Amino acid sequence: MEPSLARVDYLQVGVTAQKTMRLLPASGKKATQKVVVGDQDGVVTCFGIKKGEAVPVFKTLPGQRISRLELGGALNTPQEKIFVAIGSEVRGFTKRGKQFLSFETNLTESIKAMYISGADLFLCASYIYNHYCDCKDQHYFLSGDKINDVLCLPVDKVNCITPVLACQDRVLRVLQGSDLLYEVELPGPPTVLALSNGNGGDSGEEIVYGTSDGKLGLTQITGTKAIPRWEIGNEKKRGGILCIDSFDILGDGVKELLVGRDDGMIEIYNFESADDPVLRHDYALSESIASIQGGCVGKDGYDEILAATYSGWLTGLTTEPVHREGGSGEELKLSQEMQNKISSLRNELEQLQIKVLQEREKYQQSSHSSTAVSSVPAFSVNDKFTLNKDDASYSLTLEVQTAIDNVLVQSDVPLDLLDVDKNSAVVSFSSCDSEPNSNFLLATYRCQANTTRLELKVRSIEGQYGTLQAYVTPRIQPKTCQVHQYQIKPLSLHQRTHSIDQDRPMNTLMLKGQFSFAEIHSWVVFCLPEVPEKTPAGECITFYFQNTFLGTQLESTYRKGEGYFKSDNISTISILKDVLSKEATKRKINLNISYDVNEGSVRHTLKLIHPKLEYQQLLAKKVHLIDALRELQVHEGNVDFLLPKYRSILEEADQLLEEYKRQPAHLERLYGMITDLFIDKFKFKGTNVKTKVPLLLEILDGCDQDGLIAFFDAA
Repeated sequence: MEPSLARVDYLQVGVTAQKTMRLLPASGKKATQKVVVGDQDGVVTCFGIKKGEAVPVFKTLPGQRISRLELGGALNTPQEKIFVAIGSEVRGFTKRGKQFLSFETNLTESIKAMYISGADLFLCASYIYNHYCDCKDQHYFLSGDKINDVLCLPVDKVNCITPVLACQDRVLRVLQGSDLLYEVELPGPPTVLALSNGNGGDSGEEIVYGTSDGKLGLTQITGTKAIPRWEIGNEKKRGGILCIDSFDILGDGVKELLVGRDDGMIEIYNFESADDPVLRHDYALSESIASIQGGCVGKDGYDEILAATYSGWLTGLTTEPVHREGGSGEELKLSQEMQNKISSLRNELEQLQIKVLQEREKYQQSSHSSTAVSSVPAFSVNDKFTLNKDDASYSLTLEVQTAIDNVLVQSDVPLDLLDVDKNSAVVSFSSCDSEPNSNFLLATYRCQANTTRLELKVRSIEGQYGTLQAYVTPRIQPKTCQVHQYQIKPLSLHQRTHSIDQDRPMNTLMLKGQFSFAEIHSWVVFCLPEVPEKTPAGECITFYFQNTFLGTQLESTYRKGEGYFKSDNISTISILKDVLSKEATKRKINLNISYDVNEGSVRHTLKLIHPKLEYQQLLAKKVHLIDALRELQVHEGNVDFLLPKYRSILEEADQLLEEYKRQPAHLERLYGMITDLFIDKFKFKGTNVKTKVPLLLEILDGCDQDGLIAFFDAA
């Protein structure tokens, strides 16, 4: 059955980070549970709900931001001790708020992820994992890429300590002591881990993971290898997954999977069969879901899903009916409890309005005095800049704790702004002078009232690199703006992958010179996305990439004094050659560059591009015919006399226009890539063929694959 859930907003704390809200165990079977939450003001707040009102249990003083909050206690006892990660310190509180632990770790960075199992404490900074037992250092591991989350399989079921790290390079790293046991390859960068069913399943080995590109999966972590159980793609193009919990909200005796995403979606997955879970219900909030828990919070006997949002709202989706019916024929009447709540909210609102007026007058007086000092209000921005594999575009998500007034986007490299369905802001473009100032894009997004989250999409051109800047102005007084910068890399449309097809015709670029491992790694970081900034351990490293727009690939292997780059796209090799030479020249390092060009690779790349080119040309032709066909339809009354292909264009006109609008300049980009491929092929032979480009464009308009390949061969 479909769950009937009503939204209840309980309380707002400060801005919250991922996984910083938990429900304390209930004292009785159907009794309400206390909520404990930590915010970025450093405050731990514990409260319960009585008669619909939040009643505080305890509240700590402000301090450094809280990055994680977990519950702990002795194994097989109620987990009711509260542990928070603040900077590099872990503090412990009882359920009454008394601090019993202040453990200063030996980590030099802030704690990013934390997990507690009995006396064992698992902590992760950006790249470092530490295991402590009774606050004594036990094990240490240096990860190859950033660690996003950590957990440990239940010791009482698997009889050994098995920590699992969720790492940014699309792998789960399974550890044994201080050693890597094995790696599990995932379809996307994992952002959150949870034990299946809250206990690891029957075997205790099952882990549910969520990725930053919105995929959800379950894998079984055995002693020797991982066994994938199921995986759900992100067909609806929803946000990345930030939090997961297991709870029986439907009351059918089987725990459902609760998922919170960074676009505000809360999802309930039901295990109807023993295999894959099925999405049963979803609910949209206006901001990202930082934490999610299932339990009984608002009223005895009524289960609910509690979510903590980015701006600090604690919102419940409760099974308790909101309205009570009087009798047949009578109007719905609000309960006395609800009327009292409305009355108290009105009083609170009036008091707040009076307080705001008083503070505003006070500010106006102080700002006009001779000793006035301008104070800039601080506000927090949660931003994410990620490459989407599906449409080879970058998503820029900006989330502010208060309403956004406008966002100005500026770029010093050519970018296409793409349409986003969820975006209700009004965009206006300003003309910009690209020559003296290298200013290629200037656009302003004016947001509607109460918009706290804005999503933009841009597509870059490989080979052109620079900076995208977003100037975020919220609706606060005095007017304040924050600037956020995002690097557009030379090979910006490449994405890390686990392996590549070695049978493709490959071009090779070889570098040799007096450079260190750290120097060549910094050049690769500059050129390609998703490469960890920290220099890898060991003497040599290999990374694999795939071009999200064309499907071509790149293999990058380097060590001190030498680097090898292989790609089936000669333009990728050309871009790398130019950029790496430039970077080495900046540091006054003499490079010996050699290359091996495979003639078959150009034909192979053209065959990869051609289906996309054909599709886009056909789409453009259809769109250009729509107005004329619609005019014919108006004049003639019906279109039965038209050929079936023209009738289908009229029937699909809205979808065709929508698709064309969503992908502006797509055809021009493909033309540009083929032109670059043509120029780069002959550049490696030492021939300048720019004069033949107009002839190439004529052939492209004809869309003949054989003719195009013949032109490349003959030129």
